[in-house]
Amino acid sequence: MAKTNLVIVESPAKAKTIGKYLGPDYKVLASMGHVRDLPKSKMGVDLEHGFQPDYQPIKGKEETIAELKDAADASQKVYLATDPDREGEAISWHLKELLDLPDAKTSRVTFNEITKKVVTESIAAPREIDQNLVDAQQARRILDRIVGYELSPLLWKKIRRGLSAGRVQSVATRLVAEREAEIRAFVPEEYWTLEASFDRIAPNLGSFKAQFWGREKKMELKSKEQVDEVLERIRNAPFAVSNIKRQDKSRAPAPPFITSSLQQEASRKLNMSPRRTMSIAQQLYEGVDIEGEGTVGLITYMRTDSLRISEEAIASASSFVAARYGQQYLPATPRRFKTKAGAQDAHEAIRPSNVELTPESIKKDLTAEQFRLYKLIWSRFLASQMASAVYDSVGIEVESAGYIFKTSRSEVKFPGFLAVYEEGKDEETNEISTPLPNLKEGEELKCAATKPDQKFTQPPTRYTEATLIRALEEKGIGRPSTYAPTISTIMAREYVVKDGKYLHTTPLGEVVTDLMKDKFHDVADYDFTASMENRLDKVESGEEYWKDVLNDFYGGFKKELAKAEEDLEGVRIKVPDEVSEEICDVCGKQMVVKSGRFGRFLACPGFPECTFTKPLVIEMPGKCPKCGSRLLKKTSRNGYTYYGCERNGDKLGRACDFMTWDVPVKDCCPECGWTMFKKSGRGFKKPFCINEACSAFVPEEKRGGYRKKKTEETAEGAAAETGAEEKTTAKKTTKKTAEKTAEKKTAAKKTTAKKAAKEEGEEKPAKKTAAKKTTAAKKTTKKAAAETPTEEKE
Repeated sequence: MAKTNLVIVESPAKAKTIGKYLGPDYKVLASMGHVRDLPKSKMGVDLEHGFQPDYQPIKGKEETIAELKDAADASQKVYLATDPDREGEAISWHLKELLDLPDAKTSRVTFNEITKKVVTESIAAPREIDQNLVDAQQARRILDRIVGYELSPLLWKKIRRGLSAGRVQSVATRLVAEREAEIRAFVPEEYWTLEASFDRIAPNLGSFKAQFWGREKKMELKSKEQVDEVLERIRNAPFAVSNIKRQDKSRAPAPPFITSSLQQEASRKLNMSPRRTMSIAQQLYEGVDIEGEGTVGLITYMRTDSLRISEEAIASASSFVAARYGQQYLPATPRRFKTKAGAQDAHEAIRPSNVELTPESIKKDLTAEQFRLYKLIWSRFLASQMASAVYDSVGIEVESAGYIFKTSRSEVKFPGFLAVYEEGKDEETNEISTPLPNLKEGEELKCAATKPDQKFTQPPTRYTEATLIRALEEKGIGRPSTYAPTISTIMAREYVVKDGKYLHTTPLGEVVTDLMKDKFHDVADYDFTASMENRLDKVESGEEYWKDVLNDFYGGFKKELAKAEEDLEGVRIKVPDEVSEEICDVCGKQMVVKSGRFGRFLACPGFPECTFTKPLVIEMPGKCPKCGSRLLKKTSRNGYTYYGCERNGDKLGRACDFMTWDVPVKDCCPECGWTMFKKSGRGFKKPFCINEACSAFVPEEKRGGYRKKKTEETAEGAAAETGAEEKTTAKKTTKKTAEKTAEKKTAAKKTTAKKAAKEEGEEKPAKKTAAKKTTAAKKTTKKAAAETPTEEKE
């Protein structure tokens, strides 16, 4: 019987898709990510003898390795088809070494997209394993191991057990910490705007508004006195149109997505975290069952920093645009985008594998998240190959007493790519959108009113996940595969927390950042971290030897570590409490934020005299419609999210029973002024008024998207439950509930760690669990855990 060929990929989903394309002559198995790595229980790198790594089979992978070994021995040819990046190349190399595969029967293949055409073409043109890529990944892995296992124990001794540090992690935390410091140090400055409303002399010919600009050059109004001076000079002076500028302005489409821009846009438009975005993108890449098509990989590889697009894809997009929208929607020449300097350019930009598979045509075959992300990728790519949008732009200047007021208006003259897609913005802007009358130069106007407005400069905006990724990318820190896991790591360590959509550091994050900046300048330095990424790129290209990079780094790092241990001898760094705005219900002290086994919570600083605790709640926009107090986001005992008045369950004579499943929004009803609400769930939901006495009131059955909760989860039940929960301490939580919650969280952490292993390239702390052991066993485990350092996962 003829031997079959073995193809080894990383995930079962990809194995299923590729197996259908290749047929019965090929057996496709999944390695389930890494099969060999540095041991968790020790450094695993010989620092004194050329940084020799001690790779070991990963525990729990014995059955997978045995299955792969048997299949490889029985196969005529073995194709290593792990992901087309550094880490994927390293996994292929580890497979070859661990399975003892001979060179003669082993080949490397990569799939930029998982379609039948690309898969069969790649199998027909195999190559050898690229040792430069492998060495670049080895250098990164060992660098992260050194930093994690040498530096983390110092943090444990001097600050708190269980902490970790790493190259990218430390710099990302520093970015957020320094933005927080800028906000605290910010001193607002007064400034004024001056808006004028103009009417044309002839009645009913139109009116418009314009903003004060200056005289010969732009002026800043810094005080009321300056505003009064301008108003006094123009009070009796005539107003006339001094200049009208009409022109067509064109706007080119954004390029197709790379990893960072996809994560940013999905955060802005879809409210997806970077990690979730990459998880859904992985599903789209590996393959989805499409009715009438079979299993199809819908997008190209999603870890890329290249804007390159294949000529075949450009031609396909152009044909689709011409057929659906017409020739006028095509640019004069196909668009090709220049990849930024320093990008690896190993893969194409992220695009649909087949542009003919429109999001709407396959919506029924996708989950809601898959559909939304695929639509985003498909639309962005198609728009990138379309004609520019053309705007009819009008700018008007009005002059009086030598002062100039300006206004402008742009209207879409030809939509071009806007027919398909428009790029999102990190911050919304208030642009004037009222139409302008058909004015003429020299035309006299009547100033109907002036509106001076005092304002103050605002501090820098806190980072969101999207803007933090952009900052890391701009500084050259990290690579496409590291952005999402880096942000997840600093949030998991509670160095950074997310408040709404914004990130800010905790006191712990600031203490760790200050220590890193003071004692480990290289690790926490932006330029050093970026230059290290460039050196790893040079290892990949064969320009540098990977052990030279490690040697250059370790020499300085070892000296910094020794100096830090000397300077901090006998020192214990205290992490200040994070003070909240909540007041203790028992003693009236201002509560502080603490961290426990179940996450962050509020505790009285008067412990042990006062043991009162309560859940950490999130303040929502708007006010309680019953009493005007704050609205808080809460979680019921059964895990449902609801929103209630801060006075729920209060027995101090000010109790309020308002609660709702609907989400409060920042907008107030224009009719009655009550806070408006919207239905929960992903995507846009139209706000509505809940005031039954208001003319804009929307009845329950017309609000849309309402999902009936279980009987025990009625509004009244949740409100009563909340009152009970908030009056008890964390110590009164039942043993059964605590055990169930602990089990769920432990299982969730294990699942997250497994899923993140491929993306991150670094390890989480090696923790020893001592549940259900004897007292002696617990002490032994505790001692072992204290001796096991940690490293970050990027």
